[in-house]
Amino acid sequence: MPDSADSLRRLTALTLGLALALMIFWLLSIGRGLLMPIVVAVLSVYIITSASAALGRFRATTWMPQILRKLILLLAFTVILTAFNGVVIVTVRDLLTQAPEYQANLEQMIARGMQLLGLEGNPDWRTIQDMTIGRIDMQRLIGGVAGSVGALAGFLILIVVYAVFLFAEASGFAYKLSVALPDRLQAERTMAVIRSINARISEYLAVKTLINFVIGAISFGILWAFGVDHALFWALLIGVLNYIPYFGSLIAVAFPVLMAVVQFGSIATVVSLAALLTGAQMFVGNWLEPRMIGRKVNMSPFVVVVALSFWTTFWGVPGAILAVPLTSMLAIILAAFDQTRPISVLLAQDVSEFEQPRHKAIVAPPPTNP
Repeated sequence: MPDSADSLRRLTALTLGLALALMIFWLLSIGRGLLMPIVVAVLSVYIITSASAALGRFRATTWMPQILRKLILLLAFTVILTAFNGVVIVTVRDLLTQAPEYQANLEQMIARGMQLLGLEGNPDWRTIQDMTIGRIDMQRLIGGVAGSVGALAGFLILIVVYAVFLFAEASGFAYKLSVALPDRLQAERTMAVIRSINARISEYLAVKTLINFVIGAISFGILWAFGVDHALFWALLIGVLNYIPYFGSLIAVAFPVLMAVVQFGSIATVVSLAALLTGAQMFVGNWLEPRMIGRKVNMSPFVVVVALSFWTTFWGVPGAILAVPLTSMLAIILAAFDQTRPISVLLAQDVSEFEQPRHKAIVAPPPTNP
């Protein structure tokens, strides 16, 4: 009889767990428009908080109160988002104007390539070209992108609004938690998990943002030297897409290279540009990033790829950008409870941190300012 009751409890727990997982997946799917700006705002606050702490270590800014540093950085964050939106609007408007010229350059390059390969006049190749490359309409393609610019502006405004309110309420969160959880041990354990998330995610995002700024600046220099149209926009896009592990750098290089194809119509120019942009990505990815980030986010490469697939399925490209910090948060939360700790161990690349005594891994000193 006891075995039957225990089996029933396990079956009930498994059923409820599966139901909860399905509900979460459903909410992620239908709540994309609501949840995504909130998540981006939370991660932006992490970056600003980490940047504020770093700014406070400089001798020239030690006199500034922490709240003043955060307000200055929040204002700078708002200006950057506004400027980014302006660059996107101007770039899309100019691309629409230049679309016929790009279409002509593309057709000329294809014609030269067919001449070099001796395929000019070949009816079979002409049929293949008409069915593939010939169907490309640059103006319609760029026009489709232009339709998303208005949505981007609204998305950025929501991020700023949420970030402002998060900053306003962040200072009182510890006190709210102490009231919500009267059990001191439970409150301390919860705060330990939150502090672990804050430390790991804010440090990762701050360093990753600095690295992406570096690769964006290097890419802008290369694009400007080649005379690629809208070099600033492509450099910003490279910096943003570099948040996506493994595949982001490949996608980031592809866009300006395609721009060079339709702008110059020269194979030699396109190959040279692609080689330099790829070299910059290899320098950052293989030398600079490992030295600056190291293992700040302890997840195995396979888990990172699965996380990319999962979040991209629900939220598209923004989901791919947010995949690593969101999955890292989940891993930290799972590690805090005995029942789910094995899952966190399986997600990790380095399991040595799980080998230390349990009380040292979880319990942290209580906050000094509740």
